[in-house]
Amino acid sequence: MHNIEYITTSVGEACVTWHPSHSEVRAILTLGHGTATGVEAADLQALAKALPARGITVALVEQPYRVMGDPRLSGPRILDTVWRDLWPQLESAQLPLVAGGRSAGSQVACRTARDLGALAVLALSYPLNGPGHAAELLGTGVPTLVVQGGNDPFGRPAQFPALPSTMELVEIPHADHMFNVPNDRESALELLTTAVGNWLDLRLSSVAA
Repeated sequence: MHNIEYITTSVGEACVTWHPSHSEVRAILTLGHGTATGVEAADLQALAKALPARGITVALVEQPYRVMGDPRLSGPRILDTVWRDLWPQLESAQLPLVAGGRSAGSQVACRTARDLGALAVLALSYPLNGPGHAAELLGTGVPTLVVQGGNDPFGRPAQFPALPSTMELVEIPHADHMFNVPNDRESALELLTTAVGNWLDLRLSSVAA
């Protein structure tokens, strides 16, 4: 079960699809989409399906440029503005809040996490080789998990800079930017969701301690 909520921002209407926790809510993971696909991307949907069983509510955020069909609203500054506008409403639940997304959505999370007070950042398929860059990724200011396909043309794991102790990188072997793996995508997505779930468990345990 999921709930769809339209939220008005200073840019236009955004759409948040809520996938509620199956038990007492431990945290909210907010995920933005990339430019090639919306929240229907397989990795976002896999997380939305798997994490509620771990007590995590997943909020998939569709930016106004997709909701309204206006590509003029897709620039980085506008994407960040929408994220900042949505954040107070997401915080209103008074639960630990993790910012994340895939590709361009991961960039938004990286750029805004420190200022918004996010507990952590989840960066899926971070586009290191363009339009992203190392300084943006390394500047999150909060614990960060990068999940990257081993054959991602926008940045293979070996191309990433040395990461500080607050950051981790998980490789999905042989996967491309969309986490497609020849003949075995389900296993790749299971590896992804397990890695993210375990990492969130550690972050939330640290908060509780």
